[in-house]
Amino acid sequence: MITRIGLLLSLAWVMRLTSPLFTLLAQEISGRDLILILGGLFLLYKSSQEIWESLEGPEQEEAAESGRTHSYMSVLGQIAVLDIIFSLDSVITAVGMAKDVEVMVIAIVIAVGVMMFAAKGIGEFVERHPSIKMLALSFLTLVGVALIGEGLDMHIPKGYIYFAMAFSVTVEMINIRVRRKTRPVHLNKPSKPKEAK
Repeated sequence: MITRIGLLLSLAWVMRLTSPLFTLLAQEISGRDLILILGGLFLLYKSSQEIWESLEGPEQEEAAESGRTHSYMSVLGQIAVLDIIFSLDSVITAVGMAKDVEVMVIAIVIAVGVMMFAAKGIGEFVERHPSIKMLALSFLTLVGVALIGEGLDMHIPKGYIYFAMAFSVTVEMINIRVRRKTRPVHLNKPSKPKEAK
């Protein structure tokens, strides 16, 4: 929340990021484009890594974890980097939509409040249904590709992305409901032969 409000209050600096810095293969690259491309690549790397660890099984995951240490600060840093990337794009979009900074600040506070309120329930739901975690990681991959495309001036209509996500979530919710109704098959244990008297 503080990051987003900070970016909002430094609008002059944020809007300067949209001016071209250099040209690469007849494509003008601005500071915003660089941040979006690097953020998209980072998102692709992190989501691919998480998918690999989830699919490779516990042995490979434990081996990968033993060779790598996750400190509190490194995790916090990664979250901060991702938040700045998403905040930058949403702040630039918000500037085009609203004129009053106060309205945008109130919207950010409400959005963060909703996220904090829903985080625990969503986290528990994802823990109960691992397929949702895989779906979320696939969404992160999709968003990473969209960020890279946006940074390279390939404007992918966001409606297509949101529709694909909504359709995938709907299908997965139906699958979860069907799996819940399907009862597992219980095999009968063979009866022990009676001992002769």
